[in-house]
Amino acid sequence: MEALFFNVSGGFLEGIVRGYKAGLLTQNQYNNLTQCETIEDFRTQLSATDYGNFLANEPLPISTSTISDKATQLLVDQFNYLRSNSVEPLSKFLEYMTYAYMIDNVILIITGTLHGRNTNELLQRCHPLGIFDTMPALCVATNVEELYHTVLVETPLAPYFRDSVTAADLDDLNIEIIRNTLYKAYLEDFDAFCQSLGGPTAEVMHRILAFEADRRAINITINSFGTQLSKEQRAKLFPTIGRLFPEGNNALARADDIDQVRQACEPVAEYRAFFDAGSGRGNGAAARGGGGSESTANLLGDLGVGEDGLGGGAADLEDRFFVHEVHLNKLAFLQQFQYAVFYSYIKLKEQEIRSVTWIAECIAQNARDRIHDFIPTF
Repeated sequence: MEALFFNVSGGFLEGIVRGYKAGLLTQNQYNNLTQCETIEDFRTQLSATDYGNFLANEPLPISTSTISDKATQLLVDQFNYLRSNSVEPLSKFLEYMTYAYMIDNVILIITGTLHGRNTNELLQRCHPLGIFDTMPALCVATNVEELYHTVLVETPLAPYFRDSVTAADLDDLNIEIIRNTLYKAYLEDFDAFCQSLGGPTAEVMHRILAFEADRRAINITINSFGTQLSKEQRAKLFPTIGRLFPEGNNALARADDIDQVRQACEPVAEYRAFFDAGSGRGNGAAARGGGGSESTANLLGDLGVGEDGLGGGAADLEDRFFVHEVHLNKLAFLQQFQYAVFYSYIKLKEQEIRSVTWIAECIAQNARDRIHDFIPTF
C-alpha cells in the first residue's frame, strides 16, 4: 500500500539520496587514493570523485583534520538540503537522526562545564549535525545545576533527560553512564517511531537499530570489566530492542570475561562470527583494504585469541562491528518506498569519511604499511 502514496511526499528526496549514494567512493577509487605519495596527489585524486574541488582553496600543507572537517561539511550540506525539502513524517524521521549527535554534543558541553572550560570553545567542537537552535543557551549556564535545568527546557533531548537523569548524576564518574542511558532511551524511542510508520521502513530500520542496540550492549559489557560499575547498573544501560534481548542481555549483565560475552552472543549467527577465531583469513589490516565486494563480518579475518581472550582486543571487535554496520546499511538500498535509505546513506558516508581520513593520515605520516587498514563501503 505504501508504494501507492510514498512518491507523493518522499519520491523526490529518495531519488536524491540514491543519487548521493551513487557518488560514494568505489573500490577502484580507494585503490587510487592509497597509491598517492603526497597529500597534494591525494587532493588531486579526490577532485576526480564526487568530492570535487572541496579542498581547492586550502593552503598546503593540508592537515587531515581539515580534510575530515571539509568532507563532513559536505555531508551536512547534503543532509540539510534533504531536511529542508522534507515533510512529515520524513522530516520527523530526519530529526530523530540528529538526536544521536545532539546527545554527544550535550555530553561534551556538560563535561566542559564540569571542568570549568569555556563553553563557547566547546561549541566549536560540536558535531554540526547535532547543533540545535537553542544550543547557545547552554553556554549561559555557570554550573552543572543550571545546565541540567537548561537542557530540560531548551533542548529536544528533554524527554530523555527528564526520564533518565537527575542533576545529582552530573559528575565525572557518571558521565559515560549518562551518555549510555540517553542512547538507550533514544534508540528505543527511535525504534518505536519507526514501528509506528510501518511497512518496509519499520522492517529495515528495526534491523539496523537492533544491531546498534546490541553493539552498545556488548561494548558496555566489555568496557565495564575491571570498573566500579555493578552488574545491576550495567543491565540498566542495555537497550531493549536488540536481537540479544532478553536472554542475551541477561547473559551479558552477568558476564565477567570475554568468553562469557562470546557465549551470550552465540545464539545470533552474525554476532558469533565477531568472536570466531577460526576463520584463518590473515590479519585485519590486509583484509580491510582489499576485497571491497565482501560485506560480511568475517571480512576482517582472524581476531586471534590472546591472553585477554580477544587477541587484538576491543579495537578489532569494533572494526567487525563497523563492517557489519556497512553491510546492513547497504542492504537498506535494496528496498524502495522506505525512509531507511536516508539513515543508511548518512552512516555509509560517515564511514567513507573515516576511511578517507585514515588514508590521508597514513600518507601524511608515511605509514604505507597501514594505509590499507580501512573499511571500504563499496
